[in-house]
Amino acid sequence: MSDNMNAMIKEPAREIPVRASVDILVVGGGPSGVMAARAAAAKENKSVEKAGGCYSGSRKVMLIESRGYLGGNLTIGLPILGFLNRKGEQIIKGLPQEFIDRMRAVKAASGHVPCKNHMSLTIIDPESAKTVCQEMLEEAGVDILMYVFCVGVVKEGDTVKGVIIESKAGREAILAKTVIDCTGDGDVAFRAGVECRKGDDDGGMQPPTLMYNMRNVDVDRLRDALSNHPDIFDMDVMPPEQFGKRYFITVGLRNQIKAASEAGFHIPVARTILITGLKDDEIWVNMSRVSGVDSTDPVSYTRGELTARKQIYEISAYLEEFVPGFEKARIETVAPFTGIRESRVMVGKYILTAQDILECRRFDDAIAVAGYPVDIHHSKGTDCTMYFCPDSYDIPYRCLVPAKTEGLLVAGRCSSMNHEAMASTRVMSTCMAMGEAAGRAARIASDEGVLPSGVDVDKVRRELRETGAYLK
Repeated sequence: MSDNMNAMIKEPAREIPVRASVDILVVGGGPSGVMAARAAAAKENKSVEKAGGCYSGSRKVMLIESRGYLGGNLTIGLPILGFLNRKGEQIIKGLPQEFIDRMRAVKAASGHVPCKNHMSLTIIDPESAKTVCQEMLEEAGVDILMYVFCVGVVKEGDTVKGVIIESKAGREAILAKTVIDCTGDGDVAFRAGVECRKGDDDGGMQPPTLMYNMRNVDVDRLRDALSNHPDIFDMDVMPPEQFGKRYFITVGLRNQIKAASEAGFHIPVARTILITGLKDDEIWVNMSRVSGVDSTDPVSYTRGELTARKQIYEISAYLEEFVPGFEKARIETVAPFTGIRESRVMVGKYILTAQDILECRRFDDAIAVAGYPVDIHHSKGTDCTMYFCPDSYDIPYRCLVPAKTEGLLVAGRCSSMNHEAMASTRVMSTCMAMGEAAGRAARIASDEGVLPSGVDVDKVRRELRETGAYLK
């Protein structure tokens, strides 16, 4: 195989059938994509929205997804972080909160629990997230197409006019007035020729994690150890009283990992990261780590997936031997895919920086407010570093708009941020807020016959406020 790596073949030119022509096409059905499609399909009718009515009308909105379910990272066992800011104020509302309300209605989510390190955590059930995401889009009249990959774009000059998809049905085109890239990896932007960047100055990206779930954990015993014996079971900067709550995250136990390493264990992280689940005996483990993985390279991503899957068994053995409450625990569920923290980001009309975040910058074209810290899992080594925003910061609309390419918006962790800023904006609550803003902007642009780059941002901001989103 290696002898043919640089070989090339010529593919014959061919006509591609057009599967659909829509007003707005959302590519990617993760947290930002679901919110984008829901918002794009919404009517300008506040009473209808609040009543939870059907939003569909003459506007055609379509969402495509490569997997056989919706939700993306909402389905892998992660809590949603950052609905609250450091002051305990809720700064993510609107459609993301509607998703939580729907999840809570079926007992599939907790409330927003304040957390010193993560501002807040909202525990969700991964399987229920798939169903709720589907229901939200079906009610809105969104046309959902799964099991397809975006492999190219249709362009006229500098304007995106649609995408090329591949599936078992072959190669097809979907045409659209506006395309919203919610792929996480910036797949549409990259194929459209938008300038994209990866990682820090050396190209180093935050390593991914394969989440998994353990059951039969004595969570009360774990809670007691963390709350009453912090001298032994250290939690770095997290106060002992935080672990008296029903839901919590641990980020610490360095001494236990050190003891395990001395006993011959190979633990890929410096701290033990555990997340309580909705069930009383359930813990989600966020401790696998594979450095050097690039999710846009299938060879690299495959290596990461296979390596992480091997890691979880040694991590579980470590927990059973060194962490109170895990003595009789067992692996119950492994996430369906390895969660990616960082890959491509596009270069937009504005590039958000860590300085913007740490100085709590405000922007006239703000379309979302966020407050999660700059949380960098180092590309090398086993540790991470957090820098805290004292309040909250704005994300400007320009971060969703490519610098030169028209007809395209980019929402989620592949929006226009530098390496450090993306370490804050990558969390799901913020990605959901960006998705909602992109969807509403695309809808207004479509209705008024303008490009997304020329949309009246004041109208977008006004609609966001009127439909429940939070803006300063």
